[in-house]
Amino acid sequence: MTLLAPPDQDTSDAPDPEKGTHHWVTPAGLWLWPSMITLIVGTYRIGRPLMGRDELTSWDVSGRTVGQVLATVQHVDAVLGTYYLILHFWRTLFGDSATALRLPSALAMAGAAACVALIGRRLFGRRAGVAGGLLFALIPGVSRFAHEARPYGLVMLTVSLAALLLLRALDRPGSPWRWAAYALGLVAVGLSHLIALTCLTGHLALVVMRGRRERRVWLGFCLAVLAGAACVCPVVMLGRTQTARQIWWIAKPEAWGLLDIWSQLFYSGLCAGMVMLLAMVACRERREAVVFCAVSAVAPVLLIWALSHGHISYFYFRYMLFTLPAFAVLAGAGLAAVARSRPALVSALAALAVVTAPDQQSLREPFGHYWAGGPDFAAAARTIEKYYVPGDAIVYNRTQEEALSLGVAYYLPRDLRLRDVFLAESPVDRDDLAALQCPVPSACLRGEKRIWLVVSGNETDPLNGLPADQAAALRAHYRPYGAERPSGLTVALLVRAS
Repeated sequence: MTLLAPPDQDTSDAPDPEKGTHHWVTPAGLWLWPSMITLIVGTYRIGRPLMGRDELTSWDVSGRTVGQVLATVQHVDAVLGTYYLILHFWRTLFGDSATALRLPSALAMAGAAACVALIGRRLFGRRAGVAGGLLFALIPGVSRFAHEARPYGLVMLTVSLAALLLLRALDRPGSPWRWAAYALGLVAVGLSHLIALTCLTGHLALVVMRGRRERRVWLGFCLAVLAGAACVCPVVMLGRTQTARQIWWIAKPEAWGLLDIWSQLFYSGLCAGMVMLLAMVACRERREAVVFCAVSAVAPVLLIWALSHGHISYFYFRYMLFTLPAFAVLAGAGLAAVARSRPALVSALAALAVVTAPDQQSLREPFGHYWAGGPDFAAAARTIEKYYVPGDAIVYNRTQEEALSLGVAYYLPRDLRLRDVFLAESPVDRDDLAALQCPVPSACLRGEKRIWLVVSGNETDPLNGLPADQAAALRAHYRPYGAERPSGLTVALLVRAS
């Protein structure tokens, strides 16, 4: 059985092969239910987890003016510039609470679920599409990044949309407008995250299979890819100059990484196993559809793994989350094949929800955005706010973690002002993510009566958590008055010695 219609036949509203004749418009419930369920699951307790380190960067950069954002991405994070601009305009309208900052990701993930359902319907039939969309909603990794103020939800949406636009273009390979729409889809993928362009491996596999029957497919595909590449080329060139600084910390993957990566992507080893088992069941379905989904799900991971053995490693699970929609489409087809009645389908999805419930719950705990606990910036901010006196200053150990200042500042009231004693030039002033510290710490003291100190860890003597020159400057004039130690941090108050 062939996957796609003859060259000039549009199957976007074709009858479902499973049920004979249907109304010519695709029922809204096909995509609406998966989208709504994904949104409900993704927004459940969306504001409860503490802001993660990367989320604090999103908050920081998106709070700058448009000109400052554009200047910043000239030096760092060029590949995320589009996301920062989107978040900048979003928070202008809806504020910068954790819920507000994360909501665009939840909405994008809901859109990705709709695309999964529509892709599944085109490739395997209506029931498979609905099953795939609902299954996508229940994957813990989807929920995790539906409430993350980072671009990964947007990446999943753009990759899914690009695949859907490719299928529409293949329905009518002679239509320049459909290929233009697909090219714009690729531009959106590249602007959301360059590594996600490895999704082209799956697209190429489908074009190779279809191109055997219709040569116009090759012309449209090649022109669309070239046009898309030309549009994102400036980001590629700028991003290449920043990779050594941005992702130097990613280790080169070993062979074991190809096995371990799947549980990380799904945020549940059990869910990963169940989805892959259902995907293997789908291998009995339409060959071209199975090849397209399988290559889209697996080939990018293999390609990124291979490329990561060069000068720079890109093998980090977050960068490959965009493969989850392809897994969901394929698993949806397998689920529809084994659960042939509606009660059976609902029961299977309910079983998956029950099995993954512990993983879902853990993602919504206060430290759910950290692998093993994390710094409690909110508690640190509460301590400072509780004992704050006008004129207080503050010191952070930026050599340990730049996020210290961002985390505490985020949870402090916006009208509470603390002079950052050893800050010579702020990240905003430098159009960067890192601050410039005072080269001579003793010269930066201004006789403040009280200075708050925030360092990582649970130091017995909090001054030991600072660089030696800063600690010496403070010891000469201040003595510790008291300290509290919320998770992962030490917050101490220093008072000027009489």
